[in-house]
Amino acid sequence: MAGIENLQDSFARIEKAVADGDTDLRTLGFWKHVSQVKRDQRLAAHWAEVVGRIDRAAFQARIRPRFPVWLGNSVLVVGTLVFAAAVAVALRLAEGIDRPRPGLAGLLVVVAAGGLAVTVHAPAHWLVGRMAGIRFLAYFLNGPFRIQPGVKTDYASYLRATPGRRAAMHAAGALATKAAPFAVFVPAYLRHASAGYELLPEWSLWAVLGIGLVQIFTDVVWSVRHSDWKKVRREVRVGRIQSTPH
Repeated sequence: MAGIENLQDSFARIEKAVADGDTDLRTLGFWKHVSQVKRDQRLAAHWAEVVGRIDRAAFQARIRPRFPVWLGNSVLVVGTLVFAAAVAVALRLAEGIDRPRPGLAGLLVVVAAGGLAVTVHAPAHWLVGRMAGIRFLAYFLNGPFRIQPGVKTDYASYLRATPGRRAAMHAAGALATKAAPFAVFVPAYLRHASAGYELLPEWSLWAVLGIGLVQIFTDVVWSVRHSDWKKVRREVRVGRIQSTPH
């Protein structure tokens, strides 16, 4: 009971600080307390509304612009369809009967691979998250340069989901992004091979493959410390703690 009372006081203090304009949740000790409640799923469910309310208030005060989830999903799904269609268009251009245009085709294939790696990321988080019972608040501009689309979880529903489902939600975006360049490379290479390896410029296929390999490299050296795979590992650890008899 004493622990719950201490959390009550701490969350009340943090919520007041956020209302007064201090949105640095880490400095306020918020995430330390969230980590504490995550260790017990019943405790996480108990504090879910309070934690979600504080996190939402800090997010809304700190992040602009924000976009409705339906709008972000719509734009990114349309973008995904456009880039997928670009691969088909590129192959038709390369095969042109009267005037093959392999250079333009190669460029389109590279652009499609890079574009798909961006457009599938956040919708994959959203789709798997919704299947896990996690809701989302808004789209926003994320990443080191604030140009990558990100989708913000509703932390109350996030805490109510099991650690395994939270880990799956985080992994979904990372896996979709890594798969996208190879989803372009495989059909392009197969068509290229069936045409006697003379359909597309070699540089374009190497560039698409390079995009995929760079994505994997950044996961290994960066994401495991700062992004999606760090969160996956965190939630897997939480799941192990919850399953350990106390």
